[in-house]
Amino acid sequence: MAEPVQRLRIDLTGVVQGVGFRPFVYQLSRRFKFTGWVVNNSCGVRIEVEGAQKNLDLFCQQLRQQLPPLARINSLVITPLSCQLSTSFEIRTSERFTEQTAEITADSSVCGQCLAELFDSEDRRYGYPFINCTNCGPRYSIVTAIPYDRPQTTMARFALCSRCQQEYDDPSSRRFHAQPNACPQCGPQLSLSDADGVLLDQCDPLQETIRSLRAGKIVAVKGLGGYHLVVDASKDDAIKRLRQRKQRDEKPLAVMSADLDQVRRYATLNDVEISLLTGAERPIVVVAHRHDSPLSAQIAPRNRTIGVMLPYTPLHHQLLRDHFIALVMTSGNRSDEPIAYGDDEARSRLQGIADLFLCHDREIHTRVDDSIVQVVAGQPMMLRRSRGYVPQTIELPAQLCAPGVTTLAVGGEQKNTLCLLRGRQAVYERTYWRFS
Repeated sequence: MAEPVQRLRIDLTGVVQGVGFRPFVYQLSRRFKFTGWVVNNSCGVRIEVEGAQKNLDLFCQQLRQQLPPLARINSLVITPLSCQLSTSFEIRTSERFTEQTAEITADSSVCGQCLAELFDSEDRRYGYPFINCTNCGPRYSIVTAIPYDRPQTTMARFALCSRCQQEYDDPSSRRFHAQPNACPQCGPQLSLSDADGVLLDQCDPLQETIRSLRAGKIVAVKGLGGYHLVVDASKDDAIKRLRQRKQRDEKPLAVMSADLDQVRRYATLNDVEISLLTGAERPIVVVAHRHDSPLSAQIAPRNRTIGVMLPYTPLHHQLLRDHFIALVMTSGNRSDEPIAYGDDEARSRLQGIADLFLCHDREIHTRVDDSIVQVVAGQPMMLRRSRGYVPQTIELPAQLCAPGVTTLAVGGEQKNTLCLLRGRQAVYERTYWRFS
């Protein structure tokens, strides 16, 4: 006797775009020998799946429990449908609706697999500072519209080469629909300019930056969501000069080290702090500063704590590995100004501060500063919610929400945290300017 067959429509919201969710659904469906399709849309992800009735409950269970690393489901609605006797399972082209509520994924630090490829001399992306996959890399900072597809990101201007296109189209590849996917042949490139904006095209930008930092220079480095002002954290004179130019007298400066072993040379860490430092969000974590620290006392004068983060972009890893105990990584701005994120803006606003500008040609669409966390009584306390944590959506109970009403909540002085309530979605966002 033939097994009963059923077809279900499954609508999902949450962090389900740009995180490898569709290939996950594709592989799961093939495992159960289901037919149907999966598609991104302006509200999230829709699945239609048809197969043996006894396996559909297990499919829905595994859909919730075996998510890709960066995915999160807020809601899952199942609707029974009439069987269509389809013969295959496919990933469809994204659909765009008038209503646009799909959640944009926060920027994520480079994953271990990409990092291994970055430093593998046999890999075709060896030394490429923009390596990424569906499990890591820029999202929120490069998205221009939803659904999250490459033409609606600042990667739209970079045409994929044949090998990258093959990865992008292959559901079995971890770079399937990784929107920032690229390689040295087809993707963004580094450039180095002097303080006047003159391109230094006769040198390797990365190696010249490392040499300049060792010599005590101040370098403006373009990151995921804006520019950092960077100096060698062991050099007193360089940090004094940075403070004078940035007009930041004694306020502590954040530092970045290659790994936990380097951090332990100047800070003491507990398990919660280690978990925060090594998480995909990679915030600045305020930790206890060792009295025998080899770093400059100018970083956090008369302060028993220090703000520390680990590298979150491939470029950071390349700058730090085997070169420095730590680098000062402070926001690219003068005191009390927003972080610079546009290239022309950075050269204008940081002129007179930076000696060099290490840039790249992948545009930042949304300014995103570093998040800051401190552990208090064993629990993380967010001091600044930004990169890695925003935008973050919480699905509220229906009884707490007024139908058709949009509410804006703001809080804090000067640098505000915003929350926009639309329907049942409470979206947490950050601003980066001071109000006058």
